[in-house]
Amino acid sequence: MAKHLQTLIATKVMFSRQTRSTQLKLLVEKMNPGEILVLENTRFEDVPDKLESGNDPQLAMYWAGLADIFCLDAFGSSHRKHASTFGVAKYIPSCIGFLVQKEVINLDKYVLNAEKPFTILMGGAKVEDKVGLIEALLPKCDHLLLTGGIANSCLYTLGYMVGQSLKTEDENVLEKLKSLLVEYQEKIMLPLDVIVGSSYDNNLVKHIKVDEVLAEQSIMDIGMDTVRAYADVLNKSATIFVNGTAGKYEEKQFATGTRELLGEIANNKAIKIVGGGDGVSAVKHFHLEEKFTYLSTGGGATLEYIINGGLPAIDNIEEQ
Repeated sequence: MAKHLQTLIATKVMFSRQTRSTQLKLLVEKMNPGEILVLENTRFEDVPDKLESGNDPQLAMYWAGLADIFCLDAFGSSHRKHASTFGVAKYIPSCIGFLVQKEVINLDKYVLNAEKPFTILMGGAKVEDKVGLIEALLPKCDHLLLTGGIANSCLYTLGYMVGQSLKTEDENVLEKLKSLLVEYQEKIMLPLDVIVGSSYDNNLVKHIKVDEVLAEQSIMDIGMDTVRAYADVLNKSATIFVNGTAGKYEEKQFATGTRELLGEIANNKAIKIVGGGDGVSAVKHFHLEEKFTYLSTGGGATLEYIINGGLPAIDNIEEQ
């Protein structure tokens, strides 16, 4: 990153292989105004004692001692109380950067105060991480369209066979999903048909109804009946929030659902926001980024901001 940065600007860019050392102190002392020093990944301080992720005060004070001002512009790390994001701000004058400001303004405007009808399209793999988000957003949204591991888990808790598909095994999560499916049955939509593959047969790509999945099969994508049903809802929406993908879009044979849904959304006149790494990657993969209102750079940070209306590292600075 330091080498690439040097190709973009005329100012001198230096790199320190250490995150704490006498050599690092000397490098800082020798810097001229305008020069840039990039430090090695701060997570190396987690070996062996988790000083970075444990927000060690001495480590935070050391880094604060290298600088005059701390500017937090890593929105994607703002949900973590780390020494480099949360701790440093306690010891020197601090502010948020333009990226963090942009994220907060856009998420507040388009998601927390969404224009209705407000539809959420949610998929992806991290089922346990999504339950809190679903619970927080269901009272605010008009429709929740589910795909991926979260849809598989919902189908599973309703008694459907999902075979070897990605799903949660956590009983508490499954119980929570079941109660949400009952309470918000008018808002939640699940796949009608799917594309399955098999770990036993790499050539298997089969389109079936959602109640026809066999024990040895894995749901890898949604079918076109589901795409059309979801598209009907999306086309009546004023705001659409996308989090996650419909399937394993990186593999051509399982890319149709994600591509078709994102295509439908891209051509929609609604406000369109994508939050989370997988969703943003998919939008860029299909070259649709120019057709979306806003792409959020945060994964877990975006989700936590929506759930809580703030993030620890940002709130920490704003309080000061």
